[in-house]
Order: sequence, then structure tokens, then C-alpha cells
Amino acid sequence: MPHHSSYRYNDKPERGLETLRRLIVYVSRQRLLLGAIGGLILLNIACNLLGSYLLRPIINDYILPGDFSGLGLALGQLGIVYLIGVSALYLQYRLLNTVGQRTVARLREELFEHMERLPVSYFDTHQPGDVMSRYTNDIDRVSEALTDSLSEMLSSLLMLVGVLGMMFYISPLLTVVSLVTVPLMIGFARAIVRRSRRHFAAQQAALGNLNGYIEEMISAQRVVKLFGHECRAIEDFDRLNRDLYTRSKHAQCYAGMMMPAMQNLNTFNYVIVTLVGGWLAICRGLDVGGLAAFLQYSRQFGRPINTLSVLYNNVQAAVAGAERIFQVIDQPVETPDRSDVIEWQNVRGEVCFRDVRFAYRPGKPVLKGISFQVKPGQKVALVGATGAGKTTILNLLPRFFPIDEGEITVDGYPVERIRRDSLRGSMAIVLQDTHLFTGTVRENIRFGRLEATDEQVEQAARLTSAHSFIRRLPQGYDTLLENDGANLSQGQRQLLNIARAAVADPSILLLDEATSSIDTRSEILIQQGLDRLMRGRTCLIIAHRLSTVRNADWILVLDEGRIVEEGTHADLLARRGRYYALYCEQFGPEPFSAC
Repeated sequence: MPHHSSYRYNDKPERGLETLRRLIVYVSRQRLLLGAIGGLILLNIACNLLGSYLLRPIINDYILPGDFSGLGLALGQLGIVYLIGVSALYLQYRLLNTVGQRTVARLREELFEHMERLPVSYFDTHQPGDVMSRYTNDIDRVSEALTDSLSEMLSSLLMLVGVLGMMFYISPLLTVVSLVTVPLMIGFARAIVRRSRRHFAAQQAALGNLNGYIEEMISAQRVVKLFGHECRAIEDFDRLNRDLYTRSKHAQCYAGMMMPAMQNLNTFNYVIVTLVGGWLAICRGLDVGGLAAFLQYSRQFGRPINTLSVLYNNVQAAVAGAERIFQVIDQPVETPDRSDVIEWQNVRGEVCFRDVRFAYRPGKPVLKGISFQVKPGQKVALVGATGAGKTTILNLLPRFFPIDEGEITVDGYPVERIRRDSLRGSMAIVLQDTHLFTGTVRENIRFGRLEATDEQVEQAARLTSAHSFIRRLPQGYDTLLENDGANLSQGQRQLLNIARAAVADPSILLLDEATSSIDTRSEILIQQGLDRLMRGRTCLIIAHRLSTVRNADWILVLDEGRIVEEGTHADLLARRGRYYALYCEQFGPEPFSAC
């Protein structure tokens, strides 16, 4: 049970500064609120600086002389200053929360909108769990940074500048002494940040891989239990979990080192400043109130540095998460429509492939010069071994992938000249793998055409033989389906998928193994629904069960990306070629008796 990671982390972050700049651009769209937050930050810092400086006159003018009446008035003024600062801080966080949540909501919305425009190939190569992790864990990291860390970093930087200015105002000599340990703090912080950054990126990547594996195992529990692979699944999970544990431990270890180291350096700095300040007060005439205020500023000077060092790790984690989000947003969307595209109307359904060549990966061609024509209303079947290129042909027609060479036309127009929405709106596809959305039966059928009325929905269900079983459901068409329709049988789920295609009323119908996973009795019912649905429509049918394509107007036999035979069912059997061999594999050596 191998597990392949869809995201590989590097030892170094790829675009840390660029990612941070893009986050700031998202935040900066709310300029009015940001201006108010900036004003509140400045007001809060001013109150904190003024409150600390008021200690100087309180000690010099009231405490030392013993003026208790003046002391009470001064303490009242000090209380008002701090009250204003606390109120500004409260409003600041309220507004910050609004800005942060709006920004994250916009980021999440843009991520989802972009994901909806990504080509099918992206989802073929990325685990759903890893993509989901970007919506949850990575978005949460960014949210925490926007609502707390970035504002705290800005406040700390401004506070650092303000405190430094007040310290110079009180005593330039003591200020120089207090700055002795700053190079040590900066050097230590840079060393920690340099190592923690890559570990945070690796942590987020490992978390995405683990979530991807969990999602995969949840959706495949029946298969896991059937083959008795529980122990192997647990082993693989333990391996991924240990990897996440190791990455997280390294990231949090470096992050945890920052605060105690900075606090110890700050305490060491405070001791030196106290000793030198005491000597200045005794020998150089520094007033006691000034010394007390300076020591207060000295503690405040270390606090922003500590805060910055800790918050920087949080920002690094957020940047790592944002980088993964932007990796999705930066993925190229489906090739835009050309400027000369047409809006397709009055579709006849004539399909033509001319020397079409295509490869999912360069150097590994899947289709090698495919040419055929389907007339309006004709049913053409594609048969052949697995990997022959049948499904690829169906994927190229609605422009899920761009072709490498050749031309595909519908009603004589190259598909590149038909507006993509218009092209796909004229088609419906029924796959082997069914998918039902959370909602009622009626809503799932209406997904094929959202403006369809209730009568049109029921008419589509009757056309495709789904109406009889829907009536027997507890609430009929209003029965709620959850977990991909787990309360329905496989045949019933497929009937709903066919009804969804019917309500779309397509001119071109694509059937990809629509009955391969259905029991024989259900297959008969589904085939009846398909036969009614296919009447008067151009149909391309893929089927491994050759009994389902006997009535096709034309059959194409594919082998290794080429059409090796084509004709009617009877003609191909008479040739005793590749189709004859496939038929004999299913029905024995005397197929004519089964015709």
C-alpha cells in the first residue's frame, strides 16, 4: 500500500519574503480599518510611554518630598492615562479581528474560486486530503498571524522605537549601556529563525501528507478491511505521523528556544543597567525618579524584542502555510478561450477527430494519430484493452485537456473556437464512478441543469427508469442524500447520475463504462434508461462489456493509442480480428451463436 507524497518540502523556503508581501497586499485592501488600527496602536504606545515617564515626577515631586495630596492627584492622572491605553488596545484587537477574518475569508474564497478553474489534470496529481489541508490547517495559520502576530509585531517595533527615544532623553549613557546586549539578541534570533523557517515549512508539508493519507484511508475502508490491510495501513500512518512529529518537534523546539534565551539576555541587561544607573544616581547626580523611569523603560525595551522573536516564529509558520495556499492559487487555470470563440447554438452533434495526438507527459504519447467521424445522432462505441486511450478521447472532446497535434471539430468548428462553457453545456457525461452531492434526490438530478423545474426533473427520472425507485424512498424526491448517497445501491446511484445527464438535455452524450460496476439485473434497467436517453443524440460509448455495444452504429477498436479496427458489430466479428478476439474472451469461441 504505497503512499506517494503530493508535496515535497525543501530545506529552504522558496519565496518567504514574496509570500509575506502578498499577504500584506491582501490585508492592505482594508485601508480605512487599517488606518484606524494604526491610530489606536500609536495611542496605546503613547499612553504606555507617558505612563512610564510619569513615574519620574511622581517620585521626584511627590514621594520624596512627602506631598501626599499631590501624589493622589498624580496617581489619578496616571490611572486615566493607562485607562485610555487599555481602551485603545481593546478597540485595536476588535478591529484587528475584523480585518483578519475578512482577509482570510477573501483568501479562502479566492482559493476556492481558483480551484474551480483548475484543469482536471491538477486533481489527477494532487491528493484531496492535501488540498483540504490547505483550506484548514494552512488557512488557520494565516488567520492566527493576521489577527495577532502581524499587529503585535508592528506594535512591538513602534514600542521599541518609542522606548529607545525616551531612554535617550533620560540618560544617553545608560542607553548606550543597555544596548550592549542587543547585538547578542539579534545574532541569536537570526540563528534561530534561519533554522526554524525550513522546519516550519516541512511541518506544514508533513501535515498535508498526513491529512491526505487519512482522507484516502477513510474513503477506502471497505477495500482495506476486505484485503486485511489494517496493520499495513496503521504502519503507514505511523510512519507519516512520526515524520510529522519529528518535523513539528524540530520546528517547535527552535521556536521554544527563543523566549527563554531572550528573557535571560534581557535580565542580564537589566542587572547591568541597574548597577550603572545606581552609580550614576550616587556619583553623577541622576535623579531617582529618572532612574526609576529608565529602569521601567529598560524592561519595556526587552519586552518588544522578546515579543518580536516569538511572533516571528508564528509568522514563519503562517508564511509556510500561505506559501502552500499560493502554490494552488498560482497554478495555471484552464487555457483561456481564444478571442474569436463563438457561442454555440443549434447543435447538431457532428464530431470529428483528425489525426489527434496527445500525451499526458512529454515523451509518453497516449493517442497516436486518432481519426474518426461521428454523424449527428449516431452511436459510436470505443472498445479496447485498458490503457488503449478510450477515456482520453472522451476527455479531449469537452476540452478537459488541450491536444498536442491534430484537430477536433464539432459541427465543423474546431473545439478551440467554441466557447468552453457553451461546448460543455451541449454535452453530458456518465462515468463509471458515481458521485452524489449532499442534498435531496431532486437537487442531485437538477445539478445537470440548475434552472430545471420539478416537472422536468421528474420527467428526466421517468425517462431513465429512476422514477420507480425514487417513489419508494422515504421522502421520494425530497429524500436527503449524504455521504455520496451511501443509503442507495450502486445501481440506484447510477440511475440518478443518468437522470442528471437526462435533465441537461445534451446534444452529445458521453458514456464511460456507465454499467461496468452494476449487477446484471440493474444493468438491464440502466440500459433501458440509457437507450431512451440516447435516442436522437450523438453518443460516444466506452464499454468493456461488448454486449452493451452490439447495437452501436459504429464501433472503433483501439490498441495502444491507435484505431486498429472499425465497423459494425457483425462486420468486426466476420473479420475475426482484434474485436473478434475480445468478443471470444467474454463469450467463448463461437460468438456468432450469441449474435
